[in-house]
Amino acid sequence: MRTVKLVIEYDGTDFIGWQTQANGRSVQEEITKVLEQVLQESINLIGSGRTDSGVHARGQVAGFRTESSLSLGAILSSLNGILPEDIYVHSVEEAPETFHARFDARERMYRYFIALKPTAIGRFYQWYVKYDLNAAAMQSVAGEIVGEHDFSSFCKYDADVNHYRCTVTKSEWTPTPSMLIYEIRANRFLHGMVRALVGTMVDVGRGYTPVRMFREIMEMRDRRKAGMAAPPQGLFLEEVCY
Repeated sequence: MRTVKLVIEYDGTDFIGWQTQANGRSVQEEITKVLEQVLQESINLIGSGRTDSGVHARGQVAGFRTESSLSLGAILSSLNGILPEDIYVHSVEEAPETFHARFDARERMYRYFIALKPTAIGRFYQWYVKYDLNAAAMQSVAGEIVGEHDFSSFCKYDADVNHYRCTVTKSEWTPTPSMLIYEIRANRFLHGMVRALVGTMVDVGRGYTPVRMFREIMEMRDRRKAGMAAPPQGLFLEEVCY
């Protein structure tokens, strides 16, 4: 048996998310179908984590075990030759026998893109916010979450987890003339965490939520106290580190 690691890019617009579900098209299912066609065996494809409907990825990682002796190059070319155009596999490589795409990940990095001007072409890859945003205020609260904290206030109620503590190593807004870009790195992420954080920080940036309230919201550990979830199309899983 060989263990194989994939690095995957996908446009999440027409997917219900990464994970295979009965009610729609998923990235995991599309790749699994092609792998089983190419390798002629049943495949259990495990991703580094789930992404929601409409969320994109440039650096999703997945792994699987196979008895096939097909070369890595042949697997890569076959995948990209058969997969739909909204999925692209950047690399295929051998991994240690014990490799697990989810549990071995040490850090994940997401970016969220906010457009400051309306756009027709980019509407599936960013969130246009019509309010004037105070980027300095948003950066001030972004810095509040660096370190280990309980993120219950920024997690969906149905999250199936043992605890809500995450260690954030980077949380930073970068302004450009037409956009605000948020980058966050952490050892783990809860279901809906990044979108809830972004939505709450936008409330701070537009003056709806005072800066001082952000720390209080986090300490309340109650999702109802935080802001709305930012739309999915602005969110990208950029990198998974092992």
